[in-house]
Amino acid sequence: MNLLAHAYLSGDNTKILVGNLIGDFVKGKRYEQYAGDLKKGILLHRQIDEYTDTHPVVIQSKRRLSEKYRHYSGVIVDLFYDYFLASQWQEYHHASLEDFSSQVYQSINKLSTLIPAKANEMFGYMERGNWLLNYREVKGIDSALTGLSHRTKFLSKMEQAADDLVAFNKEFKEEFDEFFPQIKAFTEEWMRHN
Repeated sequence: MNLLAHAYLSGDNTKILVGNLIGDFVKGKRYEQYAGDLKKGILLHRQIDEYTDTHPVVIQSKRRLSEKYRHYSGVIVDLFYDYFLASQWQEYHHASLEDFSSQVYQSINKLSTLIPAKANEMFGYMERGNWLLNYREVKGIDSALTGLSHRTKFLSKMEQAADDLVAFNKEFKEEFDEFFPQIKAFTEEWMRHN
């Protein structure tokens, strides 16, 4: 799952949301430096990633891309799934995607002093480019993948991946539609017990 899905799966708690969004920036046991709901959000992020990476439907999506993109196929599928969440947003959330995106940016800014510097830097780019809203368009996904491609150490070809989103749109959408209710149920259950 990518940024929009992580934000959505956090529920209405600001600290859980921000903790979830900084999850990739808090390595190893560094989560222990955080307290309460921020810490819970970081752990939620890890649970979402583990569940997603081992789910048969997601593996099927990645397999379609793995020959061309190798280990970058997981990153690409995460962004593709954000595209399907964003483009069908009204089916999943009562607020508009515009309002939800603004609320996420406000939550991040409110807790910016608690966020790692590299995360704050990325969140600045995210807000200025309104990534969460732009994920609803193929060109927004293309822009995100092209940006990632420029930042990878090795040749990733991610700048070409939006073509695969278009070519296999039906297959990826069916996989997303099957998977997303399951990850939603999983995270709701985890939140109840942690």
